[in-house]
Amino acid sequence: MISMIKKIGLASGLMLAFTLSAQAATTVSLDELLASVKTGRVTDAAENKARLDEFRANRSQQTRLLNAEKAEQKRQEEASARMEKQFEVNDVKIIDLERAFQERLGGLKELFGVLQQASGDARGNFEASITNVQYPDRNEFLLDFAKKMGQSNRLASMEEIERLWFELQREMTETGKVTTFTTQVVNASGEEQQQEVTRIGAFNVVTGDKYLEYVPETGRLVELQRQPPTRYTSRIEDLTSATTGQHPIGLDPTRGQLLGLLVQSPSLMERIAQGKTVGYVIISLGIVGVLIAIWRVLALSAVGGKVRRQIKNIDQPNENNPLGRVLKTAQDSAGADIETIELKLGEAILRETPKFNSMLPLLKIISVVAPLLGLLGTVTGMIVTFQAITLYGAGDPKLMAGGISTALVTTVLGLCVAIPTVFLHTLVSSRARRLTQILQEEAAGMLAERAEGGKSAG
Repeated sequence: MISMIKKIGLASGLMLAFTLSAQAATTVSLDELLASVKTGRVTDAAENKARLDEFRANRSQQTRLLNAEKAEQKRQEEASARMEKQFEVNDVKIIDLERAFQERLGGLKELFGVLQQASGDARGNFEASITNVQYPDRNEFLLDFAKKMGQSNRLASMEEIERLWFELQREMTETGKVTTFTTQVVNASGEEQQQEVTRIGAFNVVTGDKYLEYVPETGRLVELQRQPPTRYTSRIEDLTSATTGQHPIGLDPTRGQLLGLLVQSPSLMERIAQGKTVGYVIISLGIVGVLIAIWRVLALSAVGGKVRRQIKNIDQPNENNPLGRVLKTAQDSAGADIETIELKLGEAILRETPKFNSMLPLLKIISVVAPLLGLLGTVTGMIVTFQAITLYGAGDPKLMAGGISTALVTTVLGLCVAIPTVFLHTLVSSRARRLTQILQEEAAGMLAERAEGGKSAG
């Protein structure tokens, strides 16, 4: 077969050579081609004869190798049969030994199961407890102890069982202690430093005037990026510097959950910032309204004081106060009749009244416009919230609740400005009306005296 392939290849090569030579315009004679074919046949026959002689010479050796392999196969099969029989015998022994072990174990089996469960539960609790920072070596012990309790060929010693009892008792004891120790703390900038910290039971860890957070995944204490309000942090130093006694401090019984929610809640300034432009406009109006009210209260109080002093000295009018100017008008019209004096007094009172009511309309406008601006901010905020819900869906309640809360800030600001402004407007307007009433009463009194004097003269 190989010789045939070589012949075909040789013929193909010759044909290709013939074609190429024809293309190159060269000629090869048929005798030379025949001689080449004959030479190739002779060479192939010699090679085939050599391979055949070699195979015949090695036939006896191949037979010996085959017999050796068959003998080895038989020996291995016999060894396998012996091992199978021994395996069956050993399997029966193992079953008997396990049955005897279980019988001798008796009630200890249930005890070991309880110990395994207790060690597993304790390890889970310890990993999430801040006391793990102070006692990190107990986790490895509990893991190895649980493995021993779960295997039938390894049993825990009495010392290890007592160690489990000790660790559980120590965790309960440390829960009621305030302890100070030194450990690694990751600060707000991400740098790890050796610091002295104070652990308050199993609830909180503080250092200086800051609360720390325990991260179970890394086993590190991390400084909170945002601290609770000052009313909580201001009491930390009193506790850390004290040696005895009772000291009030903010304690998180949920071991970090309430503290996390507390630091996430926005402060007053952040709430105000949520109102954005409309909120700042409302606050500006409120400030303007308060300043106007204070100015008018002070101004009317000063005028009221002058009017009261003028009442005590009614016969000597002073033009530095409204009542004095009204009295001066009455004195200047002493020779006129009652109707003329009444008209002139009315005219003088009308001239003084606008001064009392100065800026009161602006206060009233602020008290009305502030809640309207708050409503405007709420409506625009709700529009933005519903647009976000349209884009991202309502699957996250926090998204919708947070947007609505932000939108309602302007309403709160508007009401916080409107309510005090209404009270201030009422206060200022009541003082202005009181001064106007005093002028009217004094003018009426003077007219009555003039009328009685005219009747007695007649």
